[in-house]
Amino acid sequence: MRKATVRAAIAATLSLLMLLPCAAQTAREWETVIAAAKREGEVTVYTAYLSPRTNDPIAKAFEKKYGIPVNYLAARGSEIRERIRAEQNAGRFLGDVLHHALSSVSTWAKDDNNLMPLGNIPNALNLKQPFKTLADRFQVPIFTINYGFLVNTRIVKPQDEPKSWTDLLDPKWKGKMISDDPRAAGGGAVMFRMLHDRFGKDYLEKFAAQKPVLGRDYAVMARRVAQAEFPLYVPYILSDYSNIKGLPVKFIVPEEGVSYGSYAAAVMRNAPHPNAARLLADFYLSDEVQTIYAREAHGIVVEKISAEVSAEVGQLMNAKPLVKENFPAIDAMYDLAKRIYK
Repeated sequence: MRKATVRAAIAATLSLLMLLPCAAQTAREWETVIAAAKREGEVTVYTAYLSPRTNDPIAKAFEKKYGIPVNYLAARGSEIRERIRAEQNAGRFLGDVLHHALSSVSTWAKDDNNLMPLGNIPNALNLKQPFKTLADRFQVPIFTINYGFLVNTRIVKPQDEPKSWTDLLDPKWKGKMISDDPRAAGGGAVMFRMLHDRFGKDYLEKFAAQKPVLGRDYAVMARRVAQAEFPLYVPYILSDYSNIKGLPVKFIVPEEGVSYGSYAAAVMRNAPHPNAARLLADFYLSDEVQTIYAREAHGIVVEKISAEVSAEVGQLMNAKPLVKENFPAIDAMYDLAKRIYK
């Protein structure tokens, strides 16, 4: 094993250990955190994830268990970042938890210095790979948004359905796919990066030669497939399937694995309710919350949940990752996408 690989593995292990209970982090000490969180009395979450089907039930479950209300401020990621910067610069601290894409949280921790170390999180023991190595001293992964394919079942016969990412290069799909634009933040950019890491630049150029129609509105693109304007849409947010279930469409989980984006929980620097913030970060990894995410077709980040779920939900919540997320490559991949899709 090369030295750089060994160093990276050691660094990842040390980062995870900072989130896990050590000998000194006894159950009694975590009870102290819970007691302090209850005295703080509330927790405020800044999130760019607009999902009442998960955010609201989680908030109600947290308040039921600990008696601590959860307040949400939902906005675009760029708006949240500027709000946090303004609070930190003014010394007027309102937010506690950052609930956002793991790639963004990593960047903000490095560039803005607006997060505080998360400390030991008991439920981090339950993380599965590759999420153990994505956790670090500032954040812990809590769920994933998985992407696959969406086909119109009236146009695409079962024997013609794409089963793998390589099937998308079949000439029969030329000019017939609709795809999220990889030149802007979103599922298309996530797919572009991961396909590059799995198959290389040559694959991306061949995919572009298929002349996919690019768009930036997930719901509109899904409807265009449901209305038979296009037979195929990639990458499709699998957790959105419940919105169009019953229409002549079908989702497909690619054989090699899904492209995906992890969401993370982090605690803001100078948070007014730091113990409640840590408690909520831990709660996101509980069996109860992971079940909420699973039932809404999100990918879970823990080894297993105790609840029984349908075969469809089980397929989606445990979908195999195509590759591990690669945050340093984000800017380079945007540049490459702009060169390929001129």
